[in-house]
Amino acid sequence: MRAIQFITHQTDKLSYVEGAKLALEGGCQWIQLRMKDATDDEVRQAAAELQPLCRERGAVFVLDDRVALAKELKTDGVHLGRHDMPVSEARRYLGEDYIIGGTANTFEDIERLAHEGADYIGCGPFRFTTTKSNLSPVLGLDGYRHLLQCMETAGIHLPVVAIGGITLDDVDSILSTGVRGIAVSGAILTAVSPVEAMRLFIGTKQQESI
Repeated sequence: MRAIQFITHQTDKLSYVEGAKLALEGGCQWIQLRMKDATDDEVRQAAAELQPLCRERGAVFVLDDRVALAKELKTDGVHLGRHDMPVSEARRYLGEDYIIGGTANTFEDIERLAHEGADYIGCGPFRFTTTKSNLSPVLGLDGYRHLLQCMETAGIHLPVVAIGGITLDDVDSILSTGVRGIAVSGAILTAVSPVEAMRLFIGTKQQESI
């Protein structure tokens, strides 16, 4: 079973909500609503459509960055980038019932996130991607192997989710490094059939829990 997260992105053909709906139809069990340049009201509107669908399907629904909005909407959690609110501050605000993930590119990032109480690490980019600006240095397979080995040595056992330009052909090799999950966006949204693409990424009818 493959644990696949879908991160929303807007394209010429699909809105944030439309893309997420297709991912859910394909069996995705983890939606991150990421709308960096949108207003809180725009995010509220999108969440009002997606959150009930996620609950119907038993899928996790998290917001990118917006901690206060996550608490207001009672989402399952938030994902925090390297320049967003610190995980420790978000944890104090949200409490223990919320999932809090953090973005990492280096082992120093991972150590900090582990110390601050993150539940999982979104680690990347695997390769160059156009869906994110201000891209950190590309990791590749060797980068993941190195980071996972450093985590093992340091006794850090948080699940790592790979992200950044990942295609279907990359999935098995990435998971072989010890990475627990894959985050996708463009590979789904640019597919001829986003629903079928998600099914192929998942690889089975059900996903393991991250």
